[in-house]
Amino acid sequence: MSDQNAQKQAAAKAALRYIEDEMILGVGTGSTVNCLIELLPQVNLKGAVASSKVTEDKLRALGIDIIDLNFAGTLDLYIDGADEVNADLQLIKGGGGALTREKIVAAASNKFVCMVDASKSVEVLGRAFPVPIEVLPQARSYVARQLVELGGEPVYREGFVTDYGNLILDTYDLDVSNPIALEQTLNNIVGVVCNGIFAANQADVLLKASSAGVETILR
Repeated sequence: MSDQNAQKQAAAKAALRYIEDEMILGVGTGSTVNCLIELLPQVNLKGAVASSKVTEDKLRALGIDIIDLNFAGTLDLYIDGADEVNADLQLIKGGGGALTREKIVAAASNKFVCMVDASKSVEVLGRAFPVPIEVLPQARSYVARQLVELGGEPVYREGFVTDYGNLILDTYDLDVSNPIALEQTLNNIVGVVCNGIFAANQADVLLKASSAGVETILR
């Protein structure tokens, strides 16, 4: 097992202590979340709200009931990973393309616990990892031009369609030094469904795993 995989498993194990019996759990998407899903048979869940079709399928395979967020109401807890996280627990997410569903479930939850390995911790968001932006298919070219005007370099994620039937523009070179402001600016572009900056809905708890163990950081 690689050191990075071991860190992901350690972070997932640490997240288990936030899950209570008979809870409806919000479950994210990605490689670290997959480590958590493997551990969920150890807890007694009432059900789960999944942030992607991929996660739904993995949960169902374990016999965990999938609950529609419209009927679940406000969730006590959402657990997910991130592609990047800064010191303020603001995130970039969406490498797996589930950013819109992830952001909806995060917004509908009282607590957001984020699990990462040490490689995901950065000083400034967006310098190494692009900002994924979900766009309506008809608006792809228009949105791309607006992103260029903001200083970004949008790259169409070919061969990928989101759970909602939309497209992804992975956008490099955006200035993410003010994540809250940029998140709102991107949302205001006509044709943008959602973007991968989680600043308005940043994590409440960060479980950061390294070779030295798992550090818990609170917002």
